[in-house]
Amino acid sequence: MLSARSLFQEIVDHDESFQLFCSIAASGEAQGGWENARIAALVPESMRDMAPKITRHGTDEDKHGRIFHALLRKRSLPAVPVPPETDYTMLLERRGIGLAHTKLRADEPLSERDIVVYLAHSRVTEQRAADQMDMLVRNFGEHPELGKAIRMISNDETNHLAYCHEELLRLARAGHGRTIQRVLRESALAEIAVYREVSLAVMDHMGRILKWPRPKAAALAAGIRAVHGYERFAGWHRMVSLAMPDHRNALGGPAATAPEFA
Repeated sequence: MLSARSLFQEIVDHDESFQLFCSIAASGEAQGGWENARIAALVPESMRDMAPKITRHGTDEDKHGRIFHALLRKRSLPAVPVPPETDYTMLLERRGIGLAHTKLRADEPLSERDIVVYLAHSRVTEQRAADQMDMLVRNFGEHPELGKAIRMISNDETNHLAYCHEELLRLARAGHGRTIQRVLRESALAEIAVYREVSLAVMDHMGRILKWPRPKAAALAAGIRAVHGYERFAGWHRMVSLAMPDHRNALGGPAATAPEFA
């Protein structure tokens, strides 16, 4: 029977598929770390009080990238190039979601609207990350090789999502509500489409590595498309709602370190 647990177990148990999985994850986290560092450096003067939390967001994501590289080193595996069709961050940028890298590479201060766009985009992508990590914790939280890393990353992703909710609600009260809702909806619908394409591409690569039979590969692809259909029709509403989190000021203070994954 196909299940998220059995599929991930297959990927983890095979060095080449594990290598690709960790390489894709590490690349995405490193990209997120760079983006947040640039946003923190360019945040407008009127929002300078947000810079420490944006920096903390990026520091966490850099840490996650190092964790995935450490997992590879434990198996004496090098990182491999990320196939372009599996590069979630790059594909989102090509759809105009989030802040363009050309803007982040410049030295001009960002606008308040840019920060709203960054937070709305993050609220959507962090929902995806938090959900994925919740699933991994349920199934592999006690795994001897992966459990500690998964639990640490999951805790950070939960904090990132709480931070996005709290800051967006604060900015909505400050008069940015209409922009927030519009950008959230645009980001969610684009993210759902990109996630489908990336999921199909990743499963295609994993299928070739693990030599999945054609019926199994077809069933997985059909499942991915079914999830996309549900999200496109109704599931996206969950990705755009805002609620004050139980954990306030989730990114206040310094980032937690992970010396065992250095």
